[in-house]
Amino acid sequence: MHFTQNEIKRADRLFRLNLVNSLTGIKPANLIGTCSADGLENLAIISSVVHIGSDPALIGFFVRPHEEVKRHSYLNIRETGHYTINHLPSRLTEQGHWTSAKFQREESEFEHCRFTPEYLGGFDAPYVAESPIRIGMEFRQAIPVELNGTTLVIGEVIHALVDDALIDEQGYINLETAGSSGISGLNSYYEFRKIGEYPYARRHQLPDFD
Repeated sequence: MHFTQNEIKRADRLFRLNLVNSLTGIKPANLIGTCSADGLENLAIISSVVHIGSDPALIGFFVRPHEEVKRHSYLNIRETGHYTINHLPSRLTEQGHWTSAKFQREESEFEHCRFTPEYLGGFDAPYVAESPIRIGMEFRQAIPVELNGTTLVIGEVIHALVDDALIDEQGYINLETAGSSGISGLNSYYEFRKIGEYPYARRHQLPDFD
């Protein structure tokens, strides 16, 4: 099928949402853990987490327009400056999915969706105890995207908590062994399976693909 720009714009809203969200393929499923200045915990599933850089260690994610609809995670991050990014285990995708429901700010998605908040090392944002890969973040920058009203939130990695069995001597993390999950579109979830590992790509070492 061939969709033109005009056809995409004219498509049924739900069809357009699903199509465009699926075009980029599988994205990592992460749970953003936050706590407000007055102790209200929040947990939100995010599929837009992206690596920004390694030195300093920066990770970003996108927040949907928040002027009319208050995004509790974003409010908490701006209040406290801290948050966590937690890989969603594939066995818990249904619970993770329901954190996207519109809960009131005083309601904790941790409680309603049966995740365990965990505070470690004096860090004031809650980790997800069930997650094998957890990242403690410190807010660094918010970049508005004028084209659609979203915001790119950039933070620096302050803590990285990874189960010992998942990381090799070179620092690579095995996402298949971790049981991490991915999202396509708005509500389709996938498991990861490692299919290959290759050396750093250098032009003079290009294989003969014939």
